[in-house]
Amino acid sequence: MPPTNRADALRNRALLLAAAGEVIAEHGTNASLRDVARRAGVGIGTLYRHFPNREVLLEALLDANFDALRARADGLLASPDPEAALLAWLEEMAAGSATYQGLPESIMDALANEESGLHEACDRMKSAGGRLLERAQEAGSIRPELTIRAVIAVALGLSWAAQYASDLSEQVGPLLRAAIVASGARE
Repeated sequence: MPPTNRADALRNRALLLAAAGEVIAEHGTNASLRDVARRAGVGIGTLYRHFPNREVLLEALLDANFDALRARADGLLASPDPEAALLAWLEEMAAGSATYQGLPESIMDALANEESGLHEACDRMKSAGGRLLERAQEAGSIRPELTIRAVIAVALGLSWAAQYASDLSEQVGPLLRAAIVASGARE
């Protein structure tokens, strides 16, 4: 949140978010915060007034994407095919996490660390996906022993691998299906 509603503070926040999107897309989630401030045309102190640490900046940058994933999960709950709904959501999450190098690791770290600035946003996303997983498991199409954390880890692991081997990006869906669909479930 901006420290004030002053026009210059709002403008600086918008500049910082736009610059962060560019710098992180180029250099990954561990990109230099000084480079973000420099690209935005503001001082590092201005960056830290708006975003006290890297995780808060990432959360602000990703919040709209996480909101969209949560809304998508809620919409998919009405799908007549719980397996397809879960797999579609996981593929979207994997594709979105491939946007920034290092994002799959940042999400997994945030899910495990309640002190992380990203934890709350990631946890809400995980809960939304958990409802899809439970529904698919109740239908008998997804392996019953899997947790939502494990399923997200598989999707993020595939996303991470696709960042380094672009030929895998088209294989994420089939690999997800192979990893989580219960044996004997429909082909």
